[in-house]
Amino acid sequence: MTTPTDVIIDPRAGRRGSTFARFIKRPAGAISFAVLVLVVLVAFFAPLLSPHDPNFVDLALTKAPPSPAHPLGGDSAGRDVLSRLIWGTQSTLWGAFVTIVVAVVVGVPAGLAAGYYGRFFDRAATWVSDALQAIPAMIILLIVAAGTRNDFTVLMATLGVFMAPGYFRLTRSTVLAVRNEPYVDAAKVSGLGNARIMAKHIVKAVYAPVIIQTALTAGMAMGMQAGLQFLGIGGAKTPGWGAMMNEGFRTMLTTPLLLLWPSLALGITIAALAVLGSTLADVVSVRTPIGRRRKASRRVRRSGAEPVVVTASTGSVAHKSVDSAVQLQNLRVNYVTPEGGTVEVVHGITLDVAPGEVLGIVGESGSGKSQTVFSILDLLPAGGEYTADALWIGGADVTRMAHADRQKLLGHEVGYIPQEPMSNLDPSYTIGYQLTEPLRSVHKLSKADATARALAMLDRVGIVDPARVMKSYPHQLSGGMAQRVLIAGAIAGKPSVLVADEPTTALDVTVQAEVLELLRELQQEYRMALVIVTHNFGVVADICDRVVVMRDGGIVEVGTVERIFSQPTDPYTAELIAASLDGAASRSELDASLAASSGPTEPTEPRKAVLA
Repeated sequence: MTTPTDVIIDPRAGRRGSTFARFIKRPAGAISFAVLVLVVLVAFFAPLLSPHDPNFVDLALTKAPPSPAHPLGGDSAGRDVLSRLIWGTQSTLWGAFVTIVVAVVVGVPAGLAAGYYGRFFDRAATWVSDALQAIPAMIILLIVAAGTRNDFTVLMATLGVFMAPGYFRLTRSTVLAVRNEPYVDAAKVSGLGNARIMAKHIVKAVYAPVIIQTALTAGMAMGMQAGLQFLGIGGAKTPGWGAMMNEGFRTMLTTPLLLLWPSLALGITIAALAVLGSTLADVVSVRTPIGRRRKASRRVRRSGAEPVVVTASTGSVAHKSVDSAVQLQNLRVNYVTPEGGTVEVVHGITLDVAPGEVLGIVGESGSGKSQTVFSILDLLPAGGEYTADALWIGGADVTRMAHADRQKLLGHEVGYIPQEPMSNLDPSYTIGYQLTEPLRSVHKLSKADATARALAMLDRVGIVDPARVMKSYPHQLSGGMAQRVLIAGAIAGKPSVLVADEPTTALDVTVQAEVLELLRELQQEYRMALVIVTHNFGVVADICDRVVVMRDGGIVEVGTVERIFSQPTDPYTAELIAASLDGAASRSELDASLAASSGPTEPTEPRKAVLA
């Protein structure tokens, strides 16, 4: 086993400089947060802070000016203004709380489902959202007030329904930006269900914008509540800032202070919420933005539909279908164009790989290599669909298998190693959680057994101090170590087929050699079928038994590595070999040369291709 030279960064470093710490360091954030904490404390301790009963009437206090016994004076009914202002904080915060809870409960799950699933539910939910925004909310609130005898809890819950479209649209747009991220695809490949992926991986991206939206929504809810109270909706005995503003407005010419105090309280609270929301937005926006993918609608071949049979096909098979770990027959991949048509990117290919065999799929960028393996995994990007005469996995034809049943193969029969290690690890979770989650959810292992297997797999792939790596986050690992983590995750479920999509592309030459050696050792140890996608014939010479050469969505040549290197039948294959190797011998020649030079008592060194 090779010894990795990767350095582990202190995992505690990632906890420094949290969002809250950066927020509170800003003067605007600290002041707005302090004001809101003060308002909440006043509402909570209102019974202790209030000097008088807010509904006690003292005729001698009618429109009285401020005094030591009554710091803010008395209102037109002879009640203490300060006491009613303090108790009014409770009703104001309660109304805002009810509105936010209803808006979040209605809007966030709907936006999450619409953004993740799309299709009919997305269109229907968007239509409902647009309809709610078109309805005049104040008229509906007045009708509800009349029908519920001014029940403010029901009124604010109704207002929450009208606030839900804001959460829906915000959540939906955020989910659309992340649902096709590589780490989400990696979770699918691990066999996790949609509900768990949304709850554990997608919703993390929604937290920050929802918190910011909540701060702004709370201010709007307080304003709407005060407006309803100003119109006279609500009980006369229930103190409220809006009702106090109504009373102050009626006596503004004689006692203007009655309008000033509740207006200040409401204005300062709403302003603090607005400043808090904008400051949070500034703090959160310093993170790296999430790249957007194409927005074409995803089209998937429905289960039970007859596959499109096309006679023209390139490639060949070397094994019987039932004896193959994977076999494709006449695979075609199409994508929807912006004009509504389709374009074919893989033009009917046929290939197979047997258990214990290493198959290399090689070709230049855009030749259709990755589209082929994504079809095997049933994970084509948005807008793509595939058809095939037959697709065999593990000796069974899965062509007409339902999508949900196909997903159950991932993590069991099929493992996947992506080409970008850092993008395929969820930055929100530790390495340990991401390795044990599929083992517990898909393979039903206990927490202790899942942790033990994850530690064993990390040790097997050459990770130094696996326990420490389990506590680390993806950004604290180097590229080579992150790739080893993905390999550990792929083999943890003990699949019969391991698909590696250019696993060494993002790594330097030294780490490439270590990863290839590790893949070869694991494939031989577990007797897996290994399908490795690459554009480098040096990788093919180093690890593969057979090779499929692709160009422009078709197969130009299939054969053993020895035959392809010694007698390529297609000029394109010869060009690729010439571009990847600089006078290097074939794999068998390299093995024989290394064995002879090391002597009979020395262990045989792994074969290596000389890269150009």
